[in-house]
Amino acid sequence: MLDNQRLRLPKVGDIRVRWSRPLPAAPSAVTVIKDSAGRYFASFVVRAGAVALPATERACGLDLGLGHFAVMDDGTKVAAPRFLRRAEKKLKRAQKSVSRKREGSNRRDKARVKMARQRAKVADARRDFHHKLSTRIIRENQAVYMENLSVKGLSRTRMAKSVHDAGWSSFTAMLEYKATRYGREFARVGRFFPSSRTCSACGNYDGPKPLHVRTWTCCCGCGTTHDRDVNAAVNIRREGARIVAAGRAETRNARGGGARPQPLVVAATSETGSHRGAA
Repeated sequence: MLDNQRLRLPKVGDIRVRWSRPLPAAPSAVTVIKDSAGRYFASFVVRAGAVALPATERACGLDLGLGHFAVMDDGTKVAAPRFLRRAEKKLKRAQKSVSRKREGSNRRDKARVKMARQRAKVADARRDFHHKLSTRIIRENQAVYMENLSVKGLSRTRMAKSVHDAGWSSFTAMLEYKATRYGREFARVGRFFPSSRTCSACGNYDGPKPLHVRTWTCCCGCGTTHDRDVNAAVNIRREGARIVAAGRAETRNARGGGARPQPLVVAATSETGSHRGAA
């Protein structure tokens, strides 16, 4: 990088660059990448140390969904932007334009680049949304807990387009590496944990509920009325904190069990596969 904000490349020369951010250190290598939309990107290799954010007492439970992209345990709801759905008409027109051109012609190549640019706009908008939201969550919370969703399984259902439009996997990956980078705690709760079926007030298991049920009242006596997503986020936060606390209590070798070997006992004769007199 030169003083005039240009980039000098071997065998190419000085080129103008639109810098997305200042480099934290002097780069040791640079790679120029061209995407399908005809755009060039410069990727730098730099050495940067870990940056710890100020500690906070807040812990956050996240419940991801399609109606709302994310619901937090404090009741905060982030609307789903639906970038793909909003751009469907433009993408459909661009795809029709490509299909009407003769294969191998220059007009087809130009139409293909226009279609790729429309798709790149959708991907860039989604990535920008994920980065801003994940950074805000990591800055405001010392610990972040969320459910380990089966995105691959959901992408085979009738909700496949909406699941891909949400981009849960990339958002979760951003939260995980940013938590590691900034000294935060991140943990996943198992997908079979009944977060939406358990009352966060009394702990009663209330049974399965169809997706169209967004609010429900606990029937075990506490009578608390829950928002389905907020209740799930509260349960995820508690279960995540329990999992992390249990993991910290384990020893490296014994995994939380007794470290001393147990004495040998004679196996029961009725036990399958045992031999008489074996100890």
